[in-house]
Amino acid sequence: MDLKRLITTWETKGCLKRIGEPVNAELEVTEIVRRVFSEKGPVLLFENVKAAKMPLVTNIFGTWERIWDIFGVDSQESLISRVRPLLDLEPPKGLVDKARALWKMKGVAGNLPKETGKARCQSQVFPGDEVNLGDLPVMKCWPDDAGRFITLPVVITKDPESGIQNLGMYRMQVIDGKRTAMHWHPGKGADIHYRKWKKLGKPLPAACALGCEPAVTYSASAPLPPDINELIFAGMLMDQPVEMVKCKTVDLMVPAQSQIVLEGYVDGSQTFPEGPFGDHTGYYTPQRPFPIFHITAITTDNDPVYPSTVVGWPPFEDALLGTLTERIFLPFIKFVIPDITDMALPVAGLFHNFVFASIDKRYPGQAYKTMDSIWGLGQLSTSKVVVVFDSDVDLRQENDVLFHLGNSIDPLRDVVIKKGPLDILDHASLEEGFGGKMGIDATRKLPEEGHKRPWPQRAVMDEETIRKIDGLWNRLGL
Repeated sequence: MDLKRLITTWETKGCLKRIGEPVNAELEVTEIVRRVFSEKGPVLLFENVKAAKMPLVTNIFGTWERIWDIFGVDSQESLISRVRPLLDLEPPKGLVDKARALWKMKGVAGNLPKETGKARCQSQVFPGDEVNLGDLPVMKCWPDDAGRFITLPVVITKDPESGIQNLGMYRMQVIDGKRTAMHWHPGKGADIHYRKWKKLGKPLPAACALGCEPAVTYSASAPLPPDINELIFAGMLMDQPVEMVKCKTVDLMVPAQSQIVLEGYVDGSQTFPEGPFGDHTGYYTPQRPFPIFHITAITTDNDPVYPSTVVGWPPFEDALLGTLTERIFLPFIKFVIPDITDMALPVAGLFHNFVFASIDKRYPGQAYKTMDSIWGLGQLSTSKVVVVFDSDVDLRQENDVLFHLGNSIDPLRDVVIKKGPLDILDHASLEEGFGGKMGIDATRKLPEEGHKRPWPQRAVMDEETIRKIDGLWNRLGL
């Protein structure tokens, strides 16, 4: 469902609040969002943002009910069922073959993106000298941010060799009315494209879609394998194709239902000292040089709405999106690592500091095999601490996790320390993006693992007594 229809739906349901009072996009919106999100409050539509020419909508991912509205489902299970066809594969030679066979599968073919010649995102076109980012209500979220940042962009780039487009979410600091910085990390899709175009001595064509279908926005942030297209994934999640339209000034296709599209290029000849920025870690990320995006045109809907989000000391909206990713991708992870029965990435762990996994333990050393598999899988490779539990531990209950973590380990025996890649935003690491990693085996130990004493049995009530008290309970009046 597109953003405008969702706004109407949420207003009808009473979970959208229009704010007509003049509000500054610098700091004031953030403080309002912070208070509303903590109370599981409504979508906020700021209709009178000072100095801007359009309204600002935020907190669209702020509750699970709204997330189900975005995908047109009524539960997590319904949403996950839409991507299960990705797992219904005959055993081919390898994982790459599995990914390349996706287009043949039921549930994929009907949701391939389709091109259109006319799109709402091009109802108004502002070329060249008419480009002015000052018309957009771009937020400065925290007091020591270096400036205003576009925080919910879908950045589109293209591989110069294959012609395949990539969608990613990279924050963009506004430099002036026609330029932004592009904060993409090494190894991300857009960064790979940027380096290829730079080798060719040509600027990288780029576009930023704002306010496209929220399902597309989510897919741009998802940790998809290289051979799975973000638009196909979004189409499967929505159960309908994503419409695409060709840009006016660059050779790229963008989501047709976007509210605003920034078209342009990154030439590679200059960088900008981007940051600081109050990030999802809760701390300011330091200033670093990033490429500059030059805007050649802005196209918009007739009555555009600018979408934004706030990140900072957790939780904010990104906490729900991270948990959604954990749930959606768990079947894929279990498909690749069959030992895993469940996995949780706690919000307070920022989705890279802690990974909790559980296994049905069958042989000595299985927990360590599972750790190594996790550290070898995509974005999980940057996980700092991996803890492996038995399958009867509820990984989403803090008390259960801490109980077994304390009761099931001997640090001398059950902790491994190694070096490896870490998230680039980890400010505590030995070096930026590299440092120490820890694995903890919190499973019950086998004699072959050095535990010669019998592992104790848990003290639980027997079923006969439970049934007896069930029959007596109401008469006791307790």
